[in-house]
Amino acid sequence: MRSESRKVSSEEDLYAAALHALMRRAHSSFELRIYLERRASEPASARRVLARLKEEKLLDDARYALDFARSRASGRRQGGRRIAMELRKRGVPDRHIDAAIAQVFSDLDEGAMVRKVIERRTRSARGPLDQRPFDRKKIASLYRTLLRAGFDPGVIRRELRAMPLPDPADDLPV
Repeated sequence: MRSESRKVSSEEDLYAAALHALMRRAHSSFELRIYLERRASEPASARRVLARLKEEKLLDDARYALDFARSRASGRRQGGRRIAMELRKRGVPDRHIDAAIAQVFSDLDEGAMVRKVIERRTRSARGPLDQRPFDRKKIASLYRTLLRAGFDPGVIRRELRAMPLPDPADDLPV
C-alpha cells in the first residue's frame, strides 16, 4: 500500500518535485496536475507550477502524445485505436491525439504491422514441425488479439484473409 505523499508548502519544492517526476518519465498535463495537487498544500501553487513548466516548454501535451504514439506503435506494435484510448485515459486532449495518430501512422504501414503480429503469433503457436493452417477457432482468437491491440478491423480481416484457410477435407478421418 502506498504511503501518504508528503505535502509541500513551498512552490520551489513543488517545482522540484515536478521536475523529478518528469525526469522519471514523461507526463501529460493532466497527470502532472493530479500529481502536483496531491503534493501541494494549496491548489493555487500547483497551477502556478504547471504554468511555469508549460512556459519553459518542459510540459507539452502535443509532444507527449506524439512520443507516446511513436513508442507504442513501433515498440509494442499497437494500433491507433489502442493508442488513442491510452492517451485519453492519460488526459491528453483529442486534438493532440488525432494529430499524433495521423502523423505516426502516415509513416507506418498498419497492414505490415498486422502481418508481423500474425507471423509472430503463428510461429509461436504452430512451431516448425506443424505447418498446417490455423482452424477457424484459432483465427477468431487471433482476430480478437489484434482488435485488443487496437488495429483497424478492416485491415485485420484483409490480412487474415491472406492466410491459408483450413481445407474442410482435412477434418475428415482417413
